[in-house]
Amino acid sequence: MRTISIIFRRELSTYVRSLLGWVTAALVLLVDGVLFQTFALGSRARLSADVLQQFFLLTGILVQVAGILLSGRLLTDERQQHTIVLLNTSPVRDVEIVLGKYLAALVFLTGMIATSVYMPLLIMVNGKVAASQLLVGYLGLLLLGASSLAIGTFASSLVRSQFAALMVGAVINVLLVLFFPMARRLDAPLQHVFEQLDLWWLHFQDGFMKGVFNLVDVVYYLAMIYFFLLLATKTLEAKRWQ
Repeated sequence: MRTISIIFRRELSTYVRSLLGWVTAALVLLVDGVLFQTFALGSRARLSADVLQQFFLLTGILVQVAGILLSGRLLTDERQQHTIVLLNTSPVRDVEIVLGKYLAALVFLTGMIATSVYMPLLIMVNGKVAASQLLVGYLGLLLLGASSLAIGTFASSLVRSQFAALMVGAVINVLLVLFFPMARRLDAPLQHVFEQLDLWWLHFQDGFMKGVFNLVDVVYYLAMIYFFLLLATKTLEAKRWQ
């Protein structure tokens, strides 16, 4: 735990001191605010619950983008700066490297998501928002963002270039989002399998976005996070001896 804590503090400090983290946060929040004003609030009267659903829909897309952007440099930077050799020759396990870096990025992403709370609160000026729908929706945003962050961490363990890591992470994320539409063209039992593996439609849009808490959805996202962090760890272990 001490090693993870050291790596965590070092990585979080990097996010706080670098332009990447703040520029990503600023752009995501700016775009989120513009989209919220344009598409969620709009110009016509709507139910507060519908406006909130639209907010979670738009923010959910941006959170995935932010997760990929923030994680693209996690392990590629170590290779580009040649500090990965120091990590590989030090008494630090690969799982500690992955967890320390991932948790730092997750804390930064969580702060970014939390900053957006003022937008749904604006709905309360002219309407009412159920606290349960708000909390469940934000839990979904956090799990969705954490999953995209884990995907990006795995992508950054595969390649040396940050741009390549962003591309690989984006492709994996998009493929997982497309599982549900693909499932519509398949027959059982493959249809059910692809639906359950989908990152977006079934678990977020039909659940968290509507304020519906389902333990299966939580388990799914936690499993996705574990799976991709495990892949990132195994990739580092394989490359340690190359």
